[in-house]
Amino acid sequence: MKEIQHSFPWLEDSWLQLSRYIDQQRIPQALLMTGAQGIGKQQLASFFTQSILCHTPLKNHVSCGECQSCLLLSANTHPDYYSIEPEETGKVIGISVIRQLTSTLTLKPQYDAYRVVVINPADSLNNASANAFLKYLEEPTERTCLILLTDKPNRLPATIRSRCQKLTIPSVSDITCLDSWWKAHGVTEDQALLFSLSQGAPLLAKQLSKAGVLKNRVKYFNDWLKLSTSDGDFIDIAGQWAKLSVEEVNLLITWMISWVIDIVKLANTDQQIKLYNTDLADSLKDISIRLNLRDVYRYYDFLLSSQKRLETQLNKQLIFEEVLMRWLKINGR
Repeated sequence: MKEIQHSFPWLEDSWLQLSRYIDQQRIPQALLMTGAQGIGKQQLASFFTQSILCHTPLKNHVSCGECQSCLLLSANTHPDYYSIEPEETGKVIGISVIRQLTSTLTLKPQYDAYRVVVINPADSLNNASANAFLKYLEEPTERTCLILLTDKPNRLPATIRSRCQKLTIPSVSDITCLDSWWKAHGVTEDQALLFSLSQGAPLLAKQLSKAGVLKNRVKYFNDWLKLSTSDGDFIDIAGQWAKLSVEEVNLLITWMISWVIDIVKLANTDQQIKLYNTDLADSLKDISIRLNLRDVYRYYDFLLSSQKRLETQLNKQLIFEEVLMRWLKINGR
């Protein structure tokens, strides 16, 4: 508990819920852990895994870090721990991986305690692998805890979700509770903006604090803004964006969605409160005045569908070209 309090203080309540499972000796056979990107799902799952597998846990179920099980887990050689994830970011978890896992799980755990399987992100399961995993969930093996992590739970089949205990990690609502955490992690500037952009997800805020990320965001916004007011080359911009890494593409489309949300907010109020992009408020306000709100809503829906397509193997430049063409259209160009 002490380590959670110091390293991830906003996870304390979620950890208490997990520790009750241990107190009651009711470890879930399948646990679906959800929450925003950068909220700490993987870190919380790691704490829970360590506690379950530890041979001599300390007070409040904190792992000792010194027993054979803890040392094996630290070295990534624990025979009763399995981490399932895509081979590359943005790829799927194929059926062969799940078949191999379920075949292994037919054997008993090597130690007397539980074994743990962490699937991250669980929404990377494709139809075939999800169906194979569902068959295992219907008849799970003894002393096995499956932990599924995702920030997109609706992309998992309802049949899988219904067979899991659920833990939703809430976003941080009060920035003041992060004062010590910001300082400990060297985040000394733009805290309010980072908190807003990350929508209360501290680990994402820390990622955004890295040199260049916020600067790139402003550049992308200026490119997007320029297209609405002048003769910018949308094909050239789309080509540049298509060359970004998977992580950068995910950030970019998320930012675009937040710009449109703020445009809608500003179209309905003169007060610049609870905006995601407080530093861009003036430019977004100008856009909100001259655009048809109904067109903006349609564009928002289109961005959401484009976000899903950008996570596939479809041509990213063509997707961005369509995104920017639609933006030109609602701006009367």
